[in-house]
Amino acid sequence: MATIASRTVRPLRVGSRAFNGGRAGFSTTPAGRTTSVTLKALGLDSYNLGVYNGKWGGNGDVVETVNPATGEVLGAVQQANAKDLDDTLAQAQTAARMWREVPAPKRGEVVRQMRNALFEKIEPLGKLVALEMGKILPEGIGEVQEYIDIADYAVGLSRMINGKVIPSERPGHSMMEVWNPLGVVGVVSAFNFPVAVYGWNSAISLVCGNAVVWKGAPSTSLTSVAVTKILAQVLESNGLPGALCSLAAGGADIGQAIAHDNRVDLVSFTGSTPVGRKVALSVQERFGKSIMELGGNNAIIVHSDADIDLAVRSVLFAAVGTAGQRCTTTRRLFLHEEIHDTFIDRLVKAYGQIKIGNPLEQGILCGPLHTRAAVQAFEQGIEDVKAQGGTILYGGNALRNLPGNFVEPTITSIAHDAPVVHREIFAPILHTIKFSNINDAVEWNNEVGQGLSSSLFTTSPERMFNWIGPSGSDCGIVNVNIPTNGAEIGGAFGGEKETGGGRESGSDAWQQYMRRQTCTINYSGMLPLAQGIKFE
Repeated sequence: MATIASRTVRPLRVGSRAFNGGRAGFSTTPAGRTTSVTLKALGLDSYNLGVYNGKWGGNGDVVETVNPATGEVLGAVQQANAKDLDDTLAQAQTAARMWREVPAPKRGEVVRQMRNALFEKIEPLGKLVALEMGKILPEGIGEVQEYIDIADYAVGLSRMINGKVIPSERPGHSMMEVWNPLGVVGVVSAFNFPVAVYGWNSAISLVCGNAVVWKGAPSTSLTSVAVTKILAQVLESNGLPGALCSLAAGGADIGQAIAHDNRVDLVSFTGSTPVGRKVALSVQERFGKSIMELGGNNAIIVHSDADIDLAVRSVLFAAVGTAGQRCTTTRRLFLHEEIHDTFIDRLVKAYGQIKIGNPLEQGILCGPLHTRAAVQAFEQGIEDVKAQGGTILYGGNALRNLPGNFVEPTITSIAHDAPVVHREIFAPILHTIKFSNINDAVEWNNEVGQGLSSSLFTTSPERMFNWIGPSGSDCGIVNVNIPTNGAEIGGAFGGEKETGGGRESGSDAWQQYMRRQTCTINYSGMLPLAQGIKFE
């Protein structure tokens, strides 16, 4: 993940509010007018409070968020301080005690209303994601749609959460497995999906009977506030405590405090592997539960029998979409020697047709990187490729002539075991490697520390089923003839090894938000012991 793209402004405090002397009000430039209309449609202003626990507040620093395509300030958010978080967690605990007694289908009805409220704001909220994060507008709207989709899923789940009846070996006894809410779930999300990742966690967690405390990335604080305002209106219209969907905008200090606090029963963290390791250790130290969604160094393997048209289009989207800033972005491409040269020629031609620019403009496929630091990481990656014996087949330059954080989507040719290939660089750099034996390609897929997503392009059933079998890919997401990115909400999302092992979204991921209890009920009036033990 890249460094935060926001600016901390030492606030001038007037009463309970803080202002950056004179920066109240919107810019009068065309981009500024677009921002103004978008923010107003979402109930935002140039200055916003970033703490919500049933009421809005905030006593931390004021952080300005910046449009990565233009460098223009979008707005400011008053962050949480330690006391704000302490108060918010206390309110969330109280709300959770009430919410856990509400029948699950009734909880699902509230999430259904949230789904509808999000749908009503899909256009301005998607535009805010494009403005603040930097992804192109169709991807921004698509991200909000992903929250809507998981809300639909959660509504259905609210009538399907179930346990098991287990045969007891003792007469007159019944044994069953039941699931109950955890309490408070802390969600620490990253800049690259400022809506969807929170949505995965929040929608499922709410129908499971928990309260949620959210800390988004400081550089996408406006999006965090906008989403929370939408959810808060639904809670308030149902006479429910707003603390069920609490917000504590802030930096690393707030994230660390959430990880350390015993009141947070589950911490769902999305971010880099180095930071995730620290968070996981902090949570484990207090025997809390955690879901880790960390780095990805994803690969596509294209065999000689693959549908080349399909594979080229898939690689293009997987490597360039979101300017290479998805955790599921394809970063390594293994090409069979028989089709290698043809594939590279076609891929380079496709890259040459990519339009780079302002993500709000129609036809743009590649927006900016989120931060200047990400541009620097891109440039360092290019230097490392050259130093480690690789060559640049396409791109390789930062676009300094443009006002934002733009770089060229880049294709390299390099050895599979070069250190730079094994490092996740959160930018559109695609490393290509030639192979002759499918077993080598699978081994190279698995040799990196991360294990998030992978895909094989082939028409051979034998290779398909070997790929998804015990000697195939070691990733949490194993695809055939589709890209590494663009996962559907119905399946559990997450990866193995340094990706953290967590699972969110669909399948049985809901179980991580609840506690499993094995219950034995004796209705016999006798006391037979298990395993035939006599204790008399």
